[in-house]
Amino acid sequence: MSDRSKQPVTSVAGAGIPPTAALRRQLDRAAEIYLTDHRLTPPAPLDTLKQHAASLLAQEGLSQEFLPYTVVILNNTLWRPVVLNIPYSKRLLLLPQCLKSARHCPAECDTFGLLCKHCGRCVIDPLTRRAEQLGYTVLIAEGSPVVMALIQSGQVEAVIGVSCLPVLEKVFPYMEAGAVPGAAIPLLYDGCRDTVFDIDALNAILEDCIPAEQTIGLDRLRRNVQDWFCPDALREFFHNADDPTVAVAVDWLSRGGKHYRPLLTAAMAAACTDIEDDRLPATVRQAAVAVECFHKASLIHDDIEDDDVRRYGRQTLHLQHGVPIALNVGDLLIGEGYRLLTELDVGPEQKNALLHIAACGHRALCLGQGRELDCLRRNAAPTADEIIAIFAGKTAPAFAVALKIGAVLGDAEAALFDTLDRYSHALGIAYQIRDDLLDWQSAQQKNELSIVAALGGQQAARQRLADYRRRAVECLEAVQSSRVKTLLRRVITKIFDEVEPMGCCDEHTSESG
Repeated sequence: MSDRSKQPVTSVAGAGIPPTAALRRQLDRAAEIYLTDHRLTPPAPLDTLKQHAASLLAQEGLSQEFLPYTVVILNNTLWRPVVLNIPYSKRLLLLPQCLKSARHCPAECDTFGLLCKHCGRCVIDPLTRRAEQLGYTVLIAEGSPVVMALIQSGQVEAVIGVSCLPVLEKVFPYMEAGAVPGAAIPLLYDGCRDTVFDIDALNAILEDCIPAEQTIGLDRLRRNVQDWFCPDALREFFHNADDPTVAVAVDWLSRGGKHYRPLLTAAMAAACTDIEDDRLPATVRQAAVAVECFHKASLIHDDIEDDDVRRYGRQTLHLQHGVPIALNVGDLLIGEGYRLLTELDVGPEQKNALLHIAACGHRALCLGQGRELDCLRRNAAPTADEIIAIFAGKTAPAFAVALKIGAVLGDAEAALFDTLDRYSHALGIAYQIRDDLLDWQSAQQKNELSIVAALGGQQAARQRLADYRRRAVECLEAVQSSRVKTLLRRVITKIFDEVEPMGCCDEHTSESG
């Protein structure tokens, strides 16, 4: 067996890497102490990590040339308590192909990466054997498509990866946007052939595990929530299911849609507790159905007010059944939403809080819609700021209601509710700007209440969208629960599709060369 399979911690390092093992261990310890004195909760944006990394290096009297490396170490330290609580079977070990023996490797490659033959000629053999023994999923490849697919499927909840600093810098936005817990071990020098890394640091992370708390499987939970809205599942929540008005209401609730709002309620309740997302109590499901009742009622009324003809690829309800029936069904759904909340098996204090949240959100949505109708009635051309105010009233309260109802059911601390209001405000506006851009691009804009028109073009609207999306991310700095913070960061990514497939190490090298 080659000496490379027993790879020592080397003192040879490339640009930006602390040159000795002793210096790297100093930074490890300094990062732990630093983060005990500074309240940071993952996921942290790259700019935030860079600021803290610069402060840490200055505190230790070390060169700022180690900034990218220190960012990685800080991020690892920040995520470590979360990673520790994720079982081996839910972790991915991601190794680069450049660790193989360039001259003697007999392994073949497929679309997923290198297929190790376990010949013992390089460090990949013992690492993969040990990781698989523990229960890890192992990939010997670069790039994100397979990794993101594994994360979205729920098979993987944390990534332990080895790569060069330039690739880690390129990958970081994907990991932060996806709120993916993990740890990265930088290669001590790169070059894409026979590279080496700090194997002691990897082994320390690889073996650590205290299974307890897990992150929320948003995609898995979404599939469960979708099942709550099939007609048979819905009927158990409605009295007189054969009544013609109830039948139309149940059919309308079971139609298409992303079910974002009930998903947010369920996910927030799970995030605020130690309950796994697939074992939520019946109260959460009932509250989520109530939230969707409010939302679907608002769509019926909006479609009538806006004279829309299509919804979910079909005729709008008022065209299908007539305006009187549609109005009546919308009113029924509002009543059913409040009834479902009042019948929840929770204490009086929680019930009062839930009803207050729903009533305030209902009022805010009506006022926001009223501002839009008033502009249309007066045939006025609103300014961009006036349109933003309408967006804030029409959409932000719905996100806030969904999240805060989940937080109440999860017994969240009082401080979280203010953060959820600010987060929902920014998220709701960004959501509406995104929809406005999509309408504009598909030539579906029907009235003058267009942020694209008010700002003078799509580029300015995209910039405003990016600004409000950034504000939503910044709101999360105040969140102290990594479970809640991870959920809310992933929500932004899911809604705005921030994570796109990226290339591999070789593509990065060719781009930079």
